[in-house]
Amino acid sequence: MKRTASVITAALAVLLGACGTQTQIQEKAMAENGNTAAAETMAVEETAEAADEGLSKEDRKAFATGISTEADNTEGASQPGTRDAEGASKQEAADAAPGETLPEGIEERCPEAYTAVRTDVNYGEFTHGTYFSTTCGLERGYSILLPADYSEDGKYPVLYLLHGIFGDEYSFSGDANNRIKEIVGNMAADGLIEEMIVVCPNMYASSDPDQKPAFDVEACLPYDNFINDLVTDLMPCIESTYSVRTGRENTYLAGFSMGGRETIYITLQRPELFGYVCAISAAPGIVPTTDKFMTHPGQITESEMKFADGAVTPEVFILCCGSRDSVVGEYPKSYHELLAANATDHIWYEIAGADHDNNAIRSGIYNLLKLIGSGKRD
Repeated sequence: MKRTASVITAALAVLLGACGTQTQIQEKAMAENGNTAAAETMAVEETAEAADEGLSKEDRKAFATGISTEADNTEGASQPGTRDAEGASKQEAADAAPGETLPEGIEERCPEAYTAVRTDVNYGEFTHGTYFSTTCGLERGYSILLPADYSEDGKYPVLYLLHGIFGDEYSFSGDANNRIKEIVGNMAADGLIEEMIVVCPNMYASSDPDQKPAFDVEACLPYDNFINDLVTDLMPCIESTYSVRTGRENTYLAGFSMGGRETIYITLQRPELFGYVCAISAAPGIVPTTDKFMTHPGQITESEMKFADGAVTPEVFILCCGSRDSVVGEYPKSYHELLAANATDHIWYEIAGADHDNNAIRSGIYNLLKLIGSGKRD
């Protein structure tokens, strides 16, 4: 089903307006009593509650793995339209606003040759596995994409790919619109990258099996706890279960939206573990802020948005976002600006015309893999 920014935006507008009248009366009463801070907090909480209750399955999917774009259907992928000289469709070219000069080695869009299903390429398929998390005290799941010709005699690098809010380990494996297996398989077939394993975990690391994600502080804490589950439990499980080539130069991390937020946080906290990193359309909450959904206390301060002195840092650390992101807005760019202000080496670029959508995800994954391949060839 086609999802557009206007649909998401309209849905949010209805949701955010639904709680308006009653909230305004209560806010006014609080303000008259001098309790302005309480009134502001209540307004944010009411907004978040209304948004949580009114989100459809498709809306939640868009938060988890991106808004589906018009060209996402399988038929469209196998029967591309007229292409211009840059490889983008004429419609894409018309929709995309002129972007800034891209950093060296970065391409704004993933070429269609790497998102298409090709008859000359054998693609791996996602399967599901479980592990016991000592962090959560629970059995937890992950989806995993192995190369089509995976063999225990070989050794493979690993990409950990993190979903957005409301997602789970099935989000990326069940969303064919992002073309994860096609991008990885096509690039490997063309010799741009080594064959690799892609692990899609459940990033909601709660010790309470009944706890659910929502737009409030307590409900978001399990996302911040994922760093512990990843390092202590999931990565050791993957490395002991599959034929994995270990070491930071063979361990990659990427994430979208809430997964992008946690990708940045994990990378800053444990940079020695990951050689190549990409945060796509990263959600707010690494540093304190209030957005249209909730107030975020922050995981670190703005001055802490950097690697520790003397830390071993990633070879590649990418932040990217669509120039028309209707969900996280300017937050990814604000992270870039904080990293730059703190003299933290990274790559930043915007995808002109892209929303919180599949185009942004494909671009980020493609450029990450491309730089992994070129970095290992140098």
